[in-house]
Amino acid sequence: MPHTQDSILHFLEAIVGLDDIAADADIFRDLGVTGNDFHEMIEKYASTFSVDMNGYLWYFHANEEGQGIGGLFVAAPYERVQRIPVTPAMLTDFANKGRWDIEYPAHDIPPKRYDLLINLIVTVLFFVGVIVWLVMR
Repeated sequence: MPHTQDSILHFLEAIVGLDDIAADADIFRDLGVTGNDFHEMIEKYASTFSVDMNGYLWYFHANEEGQGIGGLFVAAPYERVQRIPVTPAMLTDFANKGRWDIEYPAHDIPPKRYDLLINLIVTVLFFVGVIVWLVMR
């Protein structure tokens, strides 16, 4: 049975808490679904509508929360590409295809997240410093 645009709109309305969402609304920009909320919405969408997300590249569509110090030195993946909006009309199309169907442009994302590695190193050094300070008191 095909998924209707109304079923996707009702799904989004329940998540976002808004009524009368337009089919061409940018879920990130227009509806304010960003960061973890966007990622949770996509996971729930994939589960609810049985959409194969193997081709999904999150960093083209949303950001992350809590960048940290590492972001001052190394750009996060979503800062390295031009954002591609996700709309209810797209979600309806993909739900009916049963798979995420975007052909992403060529891009170069490092295989390792050096921004997160820097965050980890700073955090470890901070806690080591606190422990040393407490021991030296």
